[in-house]
Amino acid sequence: MIEVRGVGQRAGGGRRTLRDVSLTIESGELVAIIGGSGAGKTTLLDAIAGVRPPAEGEVRFDGEAPVDGDARVNGEAGVKGGARSFGYVPQDDIVHLEMPLRRTLRYAAGLRLPSGTPPERAERAVDAVMDALALTERAGQRVGSLSGGERKRASIAVELLTRPRVFFLDEPTSGLDPATAADLMRLLRGLADSGTTVVLTTHHPPDVAVCDRVAVLTQDGRLAFYGEPDVAREEFRVEAIADIYLRLAGTEAHEWEGRFGDEPAPAEGPGVGAFGQWALLARRNLDLLSRNRLTLAVLAGSPVMVLAMFAVLFRPGAFSPESPSPGATVMILFWIAFGGFFFGLTYGLLQICTELPVVRRERLTGLRVGPYVLAKVAVLLPLLALVDALMLGVLRGLDRLPAMGWGTYAELFVTLLLCSLAALALGLLVSAAVTDPAQATMALPMLCFPQVLFVGAILPVPVMAAPGRWLSYAMSNRWAFEGLGRSVGVERLWGSGRSPLGPPLLASYGDTFARAVAVDWAVLAGFTAAFLAGTCLVLARRT
Repeated sequence: MIEVRGVGQRAGGGRRTLRDVSLTIESGELVAIIGGSGAGKTTLLDAIAGVRPPAEGEVRFDGEAPVDGDARVNGEAGVKGGARSFGYVPQDDIVHLEMPLRRTLRYAAGLRLPSGTPPERAERAVDAVMDALALTERAGQRVGSLSGGERKRASIAVELLTRPRVFFLDEPTSGLDPATAADLMRLLRGLADSGTTVVLTTHHPPDVAVCDRVAVLTQDGRLAFYGEPDVAREEFRVEAIADIYLRLAGTEAHEWEGRFGDEPAPAEGPGVGAFGQWALLARRNLDLLSRNRLTLAVLAGSPVMVLAMFAVLFRPGAFSPESPSPGATVMILFWIAFGGFFFGLTYGLLQICTELPVVRRERLTGLRVGPYVLAKVAVLLPLLALVDALMLGVLRGLDRLPAMGWGTYAELFVTLLLCSLAALALGLLVSAAVTDPAQATMALPMLCFPQVLFVGAILPVPVMAAPGRWLSYAMSNRWAFEGLGRSVGVERLWGSGRSPLGPPLLASYGDTFARAVAVDWAVLAGFTAAFLAGTCLVLARRT
C-alpha cells in the first residue's frame, strides 16, 4: 500500500509543479495518473517512486517512511526496502537496441539479481519473464528490430526480473497503435491481478478503462479527483474519460491473466559488488560495440583516413640529420599528438549520452558510476592502443619518423597513449554532460580548436601573449606534443642541422622540449584522473 500525504514539488527557479497531493494506492491496484500537458503527471510518478523525492510532504510504503532521498545507498532512491522492491519504466527505452533480446536480459539480470545468483537461476528468470510477456519467440531477435509494443514489453521484462512489489510506468502506451496499447494495458491488468501494485501516467484515455482508480491533475498540479473511472465520469459530468481534459481546460489480444503468479521471487541478498559490475559492464560494452556496424566502421575508418592524410601531407626524411626540416618536424609531431587526441575524443563523445535512459534506470537498481565509467575505458583503451601503435608504425615505415631504437619508440607510444586516454576521459565527461548525440557532435570542434591553437606548434608557447600562455597549460595536447619532441630529440636535431631555420626556431621554443618526458606523462595522467572524476560526478548528478 502506498500513502501519498501532502506531496508538493518544485522545479528550477522555485516554481511549484505539484501542490498538496494526497491519495492512497491499495496493494494490487492498477492506478492511472492523467491530466493535461505540464500538469505534473511524471513529476508525481517520480515523487511516488522516489526517483525525485518530493520537496514537501511524504510517501509511505506499507506504513513505513522512506529513507532519506538525499542519502541514497545502492540506488534505494528513497524507497524503503531497497531498489529491487519496485520497477520503473520511463518513456524512453531502457534497453540497448543493438543486442538480441535474450542477451540484453542476461546482462540486466547480472546487474539486478543478488550477488552470487547461480547462472542457471538467472537464466530461468530470463526465460520466465520472456514467457510471461509473450517474447519467447523474439529471444534471438535484435531489440532494435522489435515493434514498438515489443520494445516496451522488453523494457518491462527488464524490471520484472526482480519480481517487483510495485511497478511504475511513465506513459507506457505513448506512440503505440490502439491495438498494441490495449494489449499492453491487459498485460498490466494481469500484473496487478497477480498482486503487484501498478501506477502509470497516460495521455491515452482508453488506458483508464482497465484501471481500478484514476488520479486527475489540474494544470497547476493539484489533485482534482481520485477514485474509480466510472465515478470520475460522474464527477466531471462527462460521457467519456477524454472529455475530462476539456473540463479541466474550460490483432487478437494476448491472454495475460495468470502469468505472473507461478514463479517465485528471487531471493534477497547483497547486490553485485563494484568489481563484478565493472566486469559485467565491460563485457556488455564489448558486446554492444561488436554488434554496431556503424560504430565499428567509424572506429576503424577514421584512423585509416587520418593516416592516409598524414602520408600525403608529410614528406619523407624530414628528421634526417643531413638535411633536417625543422618546420616540418614541428608539424609532424603536432599532428601525431593531435591524431591521438582526436581518436580518444571521438571514441568517448557518444559513449554515455546515447544510453543515458538506461543508465538512469540502472542507477536506481544499484549501479555505481565508477565501475560504469571505468568499464567504458576498459573496452576503448585497447582499441586506442592499437590505433596509436599502428599510427607510429606506419609513419615510421613510410619514413615520416626517424630511425630510432625500441626504447625511444616505446616512449613515443606511452606519450601518445596517455594523450589518447586523457582525450577519451574528456570525451566521456562531455558525453555525460550533454543531453543527446547532436550536442556531443556540436561540441567536437569547440574541443578541438583550442587544442590546435594553444599547444605551441603553430605559435611557440614562450612567444604567446600572457593569456594564451596560461591557457596552454590546460591543453592536454600540449604536454603530448612536448613529450614527443623530447623523445625524438628535436633540440639536438635543430641545433646541429644545416638548416638556417633550426637555431632561431629552437630559440623561440626556449626550454619547451628540455623537460623530462616523465613530467609530461604525469601531467597527462593528471588530466585523465580529473576528467574521469568529473565524469563520475556529472553522471551521478544527472542520474
